[in-house]
Formats: sequence, structure tokens, C-alpha cells
Amino acid sequence: MKEQNILNAYDNARERYAALGVDTDKVLETMQNFHLSLHCWQADDVMGFERHAGALTGGIQTTGNYPGRARNIDELRQDILKAVSYIPGTHRLNLHETYGDFKDEVVDRDQVEPRHFQSWIEWGKEHGMKLDFNSTSFSHPKSGNLTLSNPDEGIRNFWIEHTKRCRAIAEAMGEAQGDPCIMNIWVHDGSKDITVNRIKYRELLKDSLDRIFATDYRHMKDCIESKVFGIGLESYTVGSNDFYIGYGVSRNKMITLDTGHFHPTESVADKVSSLLLYVPELMLHVSRPVRWDSDHVTIMDDPTLELFQEIVRCHALERVHYGLDYFDASINRIGAYVIGSRAAQKCMMRALLEPLAALRQYEAAGQGFERLALLEESKSMPWPAVWDMFCLKNNVPVGDGYIAEVEKYEAEVTSKRK
Repeated sequence: MKEQNILNAYDNARERYAALGVDTDKVLETMQNFHLSLHCWQADDVMGFERHAGALTGGIQTTGNYPGRARNIDELRQDILKAVSYIPGTHRLNLHETYGDFKDEVVDRDQVEPRHFQSWIEWGKEHGMKLDFNSTSFSHPKSGNLTLSNPDEGIRNFWIEHTKRCRAIAEAMGEAQGDPCIMNIWVHDGSKDITVNRIKYRELLKDSLDRIFATDYRHMKDCIESKVFGIGLESYTVGSNDFYIGYGVSRNKMITLDTGHFHPTESVADKVSSLLLYVPELMLHVSRPVRWDSDHVTIMDDPTLELFQEIVRCHALERVHYGLDYFDASINRIGAYVIGSRAAQKCMMRALLEPLAALRQYEAAGQGFERLALLEESKSMPWPAVWDMFCLKNNVPVGDGYIAEVEKYEAEVTSKRK
């Protein structure tokens, strides 16, 4: 697309939005400060780099066998940088504990230390990517169906120690990068069939979390994530939404909302305004559930758009952190990164371009017809011209220009991986 055409289209869009009281230049400025936390596990199908790594367990799975997945830390980093080169703005990287730079060392999860992530800290500084972090309870001989809620004290203490060490790693990351590292805790704990002692496991999880959070840190932030169920754990999840909301509110902890972790008819967007009244901040894990928590690549669908609209409507841009969480092994993995990231950004841009002041004036005056009419007309406003300008300003492909570039990288790099 010719640069002058983009500039002309943007000038027209700026004029039309100004008539509705929306400053597109300010929107572009805000978008520069909208940072996604890209999930490292998309590039290698959640395999990680532990020497003793086994099959993926814990109620999750990756489907597909598209060739070219990253096989080691160097290939993973190369793929992430390639994906980022097609995504406007600056972004973060979200690491699971199993992605440490372990080299030839066998490190069990209750022995992991900040030194195993020192090369990631240095890599992040070199490439302008700040780091976020996650403890990893799945895909381990001691995972089973229960980790932090396990009645076996030996197993439970193992996972408590693991999570404590993950918080210490997140603290080291945050201090090194001069910006808090967001540390997410999600455990798969649950039961395939009927459970007759639900409260026991939740008492254990509550106690484990209290022990984990006993140490206060200055350079990291904790968040806790619920789920409805996992594969093979369909009947009961210890860390349900109700459990974590109660725990988060009582302990002043950040809540993670994963868009795939709720019933298909629930609106995750509707949870934003309620939770922000009671917890300090929210973390998002944005994916696309298809009938269940299938972690399909994020697209610009209605639920995702509504989620970002609600954040903007709540004036909560500074209280919400934005991560992606999907892992599709059926398509080009770098392409999956780019599609999902740009889709999330488009949703945020559309939310920022909403003529909110005019809409709220109509609502306050009881002018329901006018409010609905403007909401509908907003859908056909020339937001793509603003998006194209954002891409142009960030020197990334406009429109579908990245498709050929991803195909070229596949032909030259990922297709040669065996």
C-alpha cells in the first residue's frame, strides 16, 4: 500500500472522528503505550527446555503437528523476534518456569533459581522486551491431579517451594528491568469424577497460597488465575473463579481473567467493572475458546472487542495488564503470534476510538435511541485507516503485507527444522 494513500485515508478518518469528539492522534499515542505480554509457549507447543521434560499434562493439550516448532532456546528467541518485527508497538515476553536456560543441568522445579533466567534478563534488555513470569505445575512426575491442594505433604511442599522460587525469580526480573514483573499462578488441580470433599482441597490450596505469599516483594506483582475445568479433570476444579475472587479480594491480589476459562455463555467483559471495585489490578490472558478452553488464535471477534471496550469504558488502562495465551500447533506458529497480537491491538484501538463522551451524554439524558444509533454507526467508522497509520508509524507491514514475510521465514528457516 502506498504511503501517501495511507496518509490521505488517515486525514479523512481523523476529520470524521473529530466530528464525534474523538482525537485520533491521541489514540495513536495511547496505542504506543499499549504493551502485550507475548506468550513464549506458542513457538514450541508448550514443551519448554527441561532435560527431563515429558508429555504435556495437567488438563491441557496442544493439537496439530505443523512443521517448524522451536526446538531450543535459540530458535525460540529467534522466532519471537521475527514475530515481534510484524507487530506494531513495543511488547513484553511472558515466560513459564520450564523455559529456563538450564543448558546441560538437570534442575527440578523446587530447585530453580534466578540464575537460570539470567540470560533471559539480558536478552530482554538487549531487545527492549520486559519479562513476565509463570509458575509451572503441569507436565511433571509430581503433577498428578493435585499440586498445591494435594493432601500428600511431600508433594504439596514440593509445589509450594517451586512457587516460592518462581516469585523470587520474578522479583529478580522486575528489579533488573526497572519495571514490575507480573507473576501468574495457575494450577490445574481438580478431579475427573465426583468429589465428595471439595472444601478439604480448597482449604489446602488456601493454606498453600498463604505460605507462598508470606514474603513481600517490591519488584514483582502476583496474580491468580481460575479455570472451569481441564481435560481429564472435568468434574471439579479446586481453583475455581469463586475461590480466587474470594482469595484475591481478601488478600488484595491481582486477578487473572483468561477468556477461555469460563462458561461459553459468560461475558468476561462484564467481570471487569465488578472486579476493579475490589482488587487493585487485573491481568488478561486473551485467547479464543471454541466450545471449550481450546486456546485458538485470538481474532477480532465480539467477545474480545467487548472486553477491551469495557476496560476503556472503566478508565482502567493503567490497572489492566494484557497477555496472550493460546497455542495452536496446526498452523504456522510465527503467523499465529502475529494474527493474535494484531487482533488484540485492533480491538484496543477500536475501543479507544469509541465516541464515549457522546454516548454517555445520550445515556445520561435517557436518549436510548440516539445511544444505540451511535453505537451502530461507530462500527462502520474508518478505524482501519487509523490502524494502517499505526502500522506505518511503527514501520511494520500494513494490511496483509506480513503474510508473504512469514512465508519467506518459513521457507528459509522453520521448514528446515526436523
